[in-house]
Amino acid sequence: MNHATQSGVASLDVAATARRTRARFGILALLAVGTMINYLDRSVAGIAAPSMSHELGLNPALMGVIFSAFSWTYTASQIPGGVMLDRVGTRWTYFFALTLWSLFTGLQGLATGFVSLLIMRLLIGIAEAPCFPTNSRVVAIWFPQSERARATGIYTFAEYVGLAFLSPLLFWLEQRYGWRTLFGIVGTVGVVFGAIWLLRFHEPHQSKSANRAELDYIAKGGGVVDGSQKATHFRWSDIGALLKQRSMFGICIGQFACNSTNVFFLTWFPTYLVTERHMPWLRVGLIAVLPFIAASIGTLAGGWISDAMLRRGVSLNWSRKLPVIAGLLAASSIVLANYVESTATVIAILCIAYFAQGMSALAWMIVSDIAPKGLLGLSGGLFNLFANAAGIVTPLVIGLIVNATGSFVYALAFISAVTLVGALSYIFVVGDIKRIELRNNII
Repeated sequence: MNHATQSGVASLDVAATARRTRARFGILALLAVGTMINYLDRSVAGIAAPSMSHELGLNPALMGVIFSAFSWTYTASQIPGGVMLDRVGTRWTYFFALTLWSLFTGLQGLATGFVSLLIMRLLIGIAEAPCFPTNSRVVAIWFPQSERARATGIYTFAEYVGLAFLSPLLFWLEQRYGWRTLFGIVGTVGVVFGAIWLLRFHEPHQSKSANRAELDYIAKGGGVVDGSQKATHFRWSDIGALLKQRSMFGICIGQFACNSTNVFFLTWFPTYLVTERHMPWLRVGLIAVLPFIAASIGTLAGGWISDAMLRRGVSLNWSRKLPVIAGLLAASSIVLANYVESTATVIAILCIAYFAQGMSALAWMIVSDIAPKGLLGLSGGLFNLFANAAGIVTPLVIGLIVNATGSFVYALAFISAVTLVGALSYIFVVGDIKRIELRNNII
């Protein structure tokens, strides 16, 4: 064997045995930070609500409209946002979405009344629409199937952990500088991170950080690392075709239920503690941390349990569905808060319910498992449309109930009933978790 041949063989051996890089986790960190900012921007109105509603003269019914308004346009924009993602691609779609929703968040601080505040909430909803379909797409192309549940759990963890650990600071800022400054600070952070995303995010085949060993590992597990994904031409018939699939329709119903619990905590929860449980405002800022910590742990637990079951030979079907079903069933326990007086017990019940909701948030990863090739953006948009129909219905229903009864008793009963419907959908409607076959396209 000549020297050149020996060198070639040696090079191949080195490539074959090279330790794979972990660039995918850097991408996951970007997703996590972006998701944390997403939830801060959509939920900071809940922190500002008591003082904002007092200054602007908004009663509970009108605040219910303000909380709900975000989801009107967010829901309506899911399919256009998913189509945009499939056509334009991940990097630029997320950059424009992140920058615009952060800008509109900051502008809420300039609101002079109901109408101006309503307009900003509607614009935030439009801008945030592509976020979670993009997250799902990034996980599908950057992670092998065996790691997708944990990856989904980690970026979902960021939804809650930001609210959990930043809530005391946000409540203090609102108390010290006022609700208008609070919106400005949160919005500015998002605009800055938009520039960081544009600089740091790359598709796998464009990455300078991922070596061949890592790309091969991802590809072997079902990720798309060669840049072969193609722009998909949108057809209205695809929406109907997707909804005719029991797996897609079932997880959409389940996600409506899952998000109902989430929306309560993101919107009415601080007001519930102040008006129903008569807590001082700064104490609310400290107490509000606990359910969000519980939810963040729940998201990690759901992903870890799912991937652990899969590694131990449990079917993909049950390893994905069981944590979601258990989470929805346990989240229905929120109604028990109506029957206890102790503040500590109430907070414990709410923590259990939100922990369980965090587990059921694993459903976003199921979209990656069942979406047809070439339609991951549209599938994610359709899924998120149903999820955020809850964002429309739940704040309005709660606002009307509280305005009519002066109590949250029936509001918590409503949330509990909806979560039970979601669990039943996963048990009886969803069926097997497998890739839907509609047409031949690349993810």
